[in-house]
Amino acid sequence: MPDFVLRRRLLLALLMFGMLMLIGRAVFLQIYDKQFLQQQGDKRHVGVVTVPAYRGKILDRNNEPLAISSPVESVWVNPQHFKRNKKGELDKVALIKIKQIAQWLSVSKKKMKMLLNAKTTKRFAYLKRRINPQLAHKIRDLQVEGVYFEREFKRYYPAGAVSAHIIGFTDVDDIGQEGMERGYEHTLKGIAGKKRVIRDGKRQVINYKDIENIKDPVAGQDLILSIDQRIQYIAHRELQRTVIKHKALSASLVVLDAKNGEILAVVNQPAFNPNTRKGLTANVYRNRAMLDVFEPGSTMKPFVVAAALDGGYIDDAIQIKTKGFFRVGRNLVRDIHNYGTLDLTRVLKKSSNVAISKIALKMPKEYFWGVYKQLGFGNTAHAGFPGEASGRLLDYQRWHAFEQATLSYGYGVSVSVLQLARSYTALADDGILHSVSILKRNDDYDAKRVFSADTARKVRAMLEHVIKKDGTAYQARVDGYRVAGKTGTVKKAVAGGYADDRYLAVFVGMAPASNPRFVIAVMVNEPTAGKYYGGLVAAPVFSKVMAGALRVYGVAPDKEDTMPILLTRAE
Repeated sequence: MPDFVLRRRLLLALLMFGMLMLIGRAVFLQIYDKQFLQQQGDKRHVGVVTVPAYRGKILDRNNEPLAISSPVESVWVNPQHFKRNKKGELDKVALIKIKQIAQWLSVSKKKMKMLLNAKTTKRFAYLKRRINPQLAHKIRDLQVEGVYFEREFKRYYPAGAVSAHIIGFTDVDDIGQEGMERGYEHTLKGIAGKKRVIRDGKRQVINYKDIENIKDPVAGQDLILSIDQRIQYIAHRELQRTVIKHKALSASLVVLDAKNGEILAVVNQPAFNPNTRKGLTANVYRNRAMLDVFEPGSTMKPFVVAAALDGGYIDDAIQIKTKGFFRVGRNLVRDIHNYGTLDLTRVLKKSSNVAISKIALKMPKEYFWGVYKQLGFGNTAHAGFPGEASGRLLDYQRWHAFEQATLSYGYGVSVSVLQLARSYTALADDGILHSVSILKRNDDYDAKRVFSADTARKVRAMLEHVIKKDGTAYQARVDGYRVAGKTGTVKKAVAGGYADDRYLAVFVGMAPASNPRFVIAVMVNEPTAGKYYGGLVAAPVFSKVMAGALRVYGVAPDKEDTMPILLTRAE
């Protein structure tokens, strides 16, 4: 047999053997090793992705939204998937489109240069997190290889700056950073879900129809606050006007429900817009009304009178000689004027430091300290806001006579605006001190009696005279309503003592005085436009906010001399 025939047959035999081997291998892989291959294929083309959960809403007491989450998309790139030529250069059309996307998203030139570099090893980089749907649609229409989208949620604050200090804000990963967003992170955040998806060779998800849900996302719980956005807006507007008018450094205001201690409004200036992160600093977004403390000054005097009356250390008919000064040991307590002899009503009306010091020194130190302690001074108000201030109240065992005297007119004790407002519920609700809450509730189960009802009513009646023409807070009056309150003009503490040209203007009051519905505390920090007295700076803010709150809640007037006019108008 010729050699060429043998070689041909050998070659054919080898080819047939190779084909049989391939067929055998294919049969083995398709039948006997099928499960292994499917597992390997799934590892490369089937993946598990996280499904973001909806963050719970924050609502005011009337279910008005204060913080909501909207579905958005984030844009990311894999530079390894960019279309390039054989030299590694980016395709010209793709380059134009990518530069257009970078311009729309305001991506820095430095970042784009790094991502477009042919030598980059990066496989994932965000171009922009949480863009609006319209922009995402424009980018998607360009159909650029290597540019992908990821669904997320973006937090939006409909009330903007009005409620910003209460609500706070979240970071780029939707985690609460300040305010209620931070304090109730565990309640608001949901539980992310998981789903199985199919990807192509470039790791892009290509199958959306046959996705397998592994675990459904669980939405976060909604949070209903005690805040009334209507009153919040009025307070924000008036406090802003006051800070501008008096060129103040800052200001804070709190509105409480006098009947159950709910916080209806908390406002601070300067304010900020939580929908943008530009210019955000702790000095701007800090909730001063709850976190900062100050010496409350003469706003403490009503409690000294109430404590002395309740303890039987003075009676209603007491007459106190002032002379304009009072020596306590080696120290001197002074009044602005010599008020002569004062009864209790005029002690509060004229805000006499001398008279109130003499009353304070009639009480045992432990008893006096105990009343302040019962009113909540030196302890956090436990309103439910993260980081609340506790203030400072020196232990009575370290008091000297002069410390006891100065404490009576609000020096040597520090409080937050919230604590100060809360303490006045003991006078507003006939001796019952209410706990406070930033969450909506119907009843206050932690309320406690501090003064007798008779004492609270007497002191409240005295505080009505503070609002009279010859009192210190005539500008706190509200047409149609009886108002009770107390001013405070406090020298700011500085290194080595107190400043002679830096003040806090304070006012705390309630209305209608016959049966108070609201308590409002106002503190204006360092007014510099000329006026700095509490009755001239803080009291007018109280008047406007209180008038708005009474109107919103439809509280009936209680001032007798205005009733006929109001009835005539109604007719």
